[in-house]
Amino acid sequence: MELYLVAMALAVGFGLPVAVLAAAIAQGRAISQTVESMSRQPELTGQLQTAMLIGLAFIELFILLAFVLAFLVQGKMPAITAEQAVQATQAEAAAEQTERAQALNMAQSE
Repeated sequence: MELYLVAMALAVGFGLPVAVLAAAIAQGRAISQTVESMSRQPELTGQLQTAMLIGLAFIELFILLAFVLAFLVQGKMPAITAEQAVQATQAEAAAEQTERAQALNMAQSE
C-alpha cells in the first residue's frame, strides 16, 4: 500500500512538469522547423503555418490531458496531515525494531 502511495505522489509531483517540459520542447522544435521551411519556400507559408498551428494544438492537448490526469490522480491520494505521516513512520520503525529483536532472540536461542 505504501509503495502505491509513493507512486501516486511521484506521478502527481513529476508527471505534469515532465509533460509540460516535453511539450515546450516539442512546440519549440515545431515552430523552428516551420520557420526554417518558410524561409526555404516562401510560397508555401500559408500551408506551413496552418499545419504548424494544427500540430501546436495537438501538443497543447497533450499538456491539458496531463493536467487533467494529474488532478484525477491527486484526487485518489488519501488526505493525511504531517503529524499522521510522522506517526505512521514512527510506528513502522518501531515494528521493524521489534521484528529485528525477535529475529535476534530466535538466532541466539538456536
